Amino acid sequence: MPKMKTNSAASKRVRVTGKGKLMHAGSAMRHNLEHKSARQRRALKADGVIAQPQTKKMKQLLGL
Repeated sequence: MPKMKTNSAASKRVRVTGKGKLMHAGSAMRHNLEHKSARQRRALKADGVIAQPQTKKMKQLLGL
């Protein structure tokens, strides 16, 4: 039986930490930054942990 292919769209959007958590880059940092405060931009810069209900599906897509 052939190996399962990794979903390339999912692999571009998610990275796996050493402990197996899935991290994603937040939204709202692509454009329209001039009306956001510096404090909000700093907060949006940080990566977020994907919620537990979605991790099972995402790990299937990544082949983990």
